[in-house]
Amino acid sequence: MNKSVFLYILTILILSSCVSKKDFTALEERHKKTVDLLNTATVKLNTCLEEKATSEALAEAYLNQISDLKKRNDQLFNQSQDYLELTAKGAENLEKTLESIKEKDLKINRIQDALNRKDSVTFALVTSLKKEIGINDPDIEVNVDKAVVFISLSDKLLFKSGSYEVSERAREILGKVATVVNSKPSFECMVEGHTDDVAYIGSGNLIDNWDLSVKRATSIVRVLQELDVNPAKLIAAGRSYYNPLVSNDTPENRSTNRRTRIIILPKIDEFYDMIENEMKSFE
Repeated sequence: MNKSVFLYILTILILSSCVSKKDFTALEERHKKTVDLLNTATVKLNTCLEEKATSEALAEAYLNQISDLKKRNDQLFNQSQDYLELTAKGAENLEKTLESIKEKDLKINRIQDALNRKDSVTFALVTSLKKEIGINDPDIEVNVDKAVVFISLSDKLLFKSGSYEVSERAREILGKVATVVNSKPSFECMVEGHTDDVAYIGSGNLIDNWDLSVKRATSIVRVLQELDVNPAKLIAAGRSYYNPLVSNDTPENRSTNRRTRIIILPKIDEFYDMIENEMKSFE
């Protein structure tokens, strides 16, 4: 039997024989409160012991982190010392490298300027063509495609079905194109003929859609030449039906694909030559 319990029982026996029942009850109540306080204190003590253990573990972890940070700081300090010990020759090489980078930046800027000038020429050409030719007619489109300017004319505006004879309405439009091209001697003009995928059936010298697309291109070129465009600046090309704008699955789409593109090529060789020379200087 626990010694304290034994003493408690013995005390009760002694007190019970010496004190009144009222006093005994009061003492018993006080003892109960004391035991409750003791239990509460024990719980708090255990909680404090657990918190202490946790705090000690955190403290140890922080100390380890501090130690690692000190080691890292020492490493960085040593590295900074190495950087500060660059030789005069190394510093001179670094300066030369920076100068070389500046020179390349200047070259890149000049190349970008050349490209911007090319874009400006292209934009000015589009504006001029739209003004001269007009774009209110849905069968005429002036636009930029892959950095070149083109005028797209629908098949029904230029030719009769299966024919490569240029219509009078087309000659009027081509007269305006010729005016623009002739006003800029450094421009070249490539004419592309396009058909749909319906097989050509006809008589004469035409064999297939290749023949038809090329014949239409050469017919346009001849009209431009008659309008005093320098033939040395003219190019005729046929694409048959192998470069459609839309699928050839409806009559409307096939009509869209039957077209002639007049591609205006600004004389920008000097820009490309400059770019090529600048790029060679990087090698």
